Amino acid sequence: MQPVPPALLELAQRLRQLRQQRWPDVRLTQATLAQALGGEESLSAATISSWESPTAPKLPPRDRILAYARFFATRGSVEAQALLPLDSFTEEERAAYDVLEADLMGLREAARKPSLSEEVAVRRSWHFPDAGPATLVCAQLPAEEMVSLANPADPNYTELLSYADLDALVELHGHIRAENPTMQVYYKSSSNVAPDDLSSHVILLGGIAWNEMTERLTEMTNLPVRQIVDPSVTSGEVFVATVDGQEQKFLPTWGSTGQRELREDVGLLARVPNPLNSSRTLTICNGIHSRGVLGAVRCLTDARLRDSNERYIATSFSSSRSFIILMRVQVIEGKAMTPDFNSPGSVLYQWPGGDRR
Repeated sequence: MQPVPPALLELAQRLRQLRQQRWPDVRLTQATLAQALGGEESLSAATISSWESPTAPKLPPRDRILAYARFFATRGSVEAQALLPLDSFTEEERAAYDVLEADLMGLREAARKPSLSEEVAVRRSWHFPDAGPATLVCAQLPAEEMVSLANPADPNYTELLSYADLDALVELHGHIRAENPTMQVYYKSSSNVAPDDLSSHVILLGGIAWNEMTERLTEMTNLPVRQIVDPSVTSGEVFVATVDGQEQKFLPTWGSTGQRELREDVGLLARVPNPLNSSRTLTICNGIHSRGVLGAVRCLTDARLRDSNERYIATSFSSSRSFIILMRVQVIEGKAMTPDFNSPGSVLYQWPGGDRR
């Protein structure tokens, strides 16, 4: 049996209190209230009982909640044993109605929302409810960045050594396959992507310098976060977003030895409808450097932190299909730490929602 949401129990208690205690000198039975609220429509005492149940209450329809507010806003309802029109209310009665409506409707809306534990149970960002497929698109390293084993002429040629953000690719490909065991999950370098690949669930790994797909699809989705070249950071492109009407840069943090010891990177996680197939998704896992990309991937694959990060996303973006999170990615002994969205300062910027620092 599913647990009853606390807000639904509170609503049931509030309805019971209204009937029993609103007017202490009046004995108002469930049958009498059912007749008054139902009017010409049939409403039984058992229905009122189901809404007031202290253990397993049912959620009343919206129009019945409004009827409760009308009935208990004026004592004339008891005398008439019926709902009175709002335009017959005095100013005091109308004020009482407004208070009751806000109170009861607020409880009803809260009762309709799943609990955080239920949100996590149904929200798995890397589980896709359709048949897919999914395509991970990585940048291909420039020739000057490749090792000899990435050269097809080498007897020990290894194709994956020509991919950028290989740590992030291996981490995410395995996780998506585990979450979607019957789905085809492909990985391709940006130079080998075919048109059909871009109508699937697309996951872009890496920034604009080596992955032209990231730049092009980011432009198509008109995201409020951009990546630009900044002379103060020669090893990657920084993120910029508009905060309080001003363009703000989000920069990495370096150790005392300058741009040789990366202490904190910046990662980006974005999920929007695929602009080339709105029934599929586009996800961008990006960073100023490779540690930022890996942090953006690990935030929803790390077994110790993914559930709490999923809760953060579920509660922060419950009414939106799209979201963006810019995150701080701590680097310790050269390794990217998984961001904890619930830790103060971890989320630098989010959309919808704006600056979080």
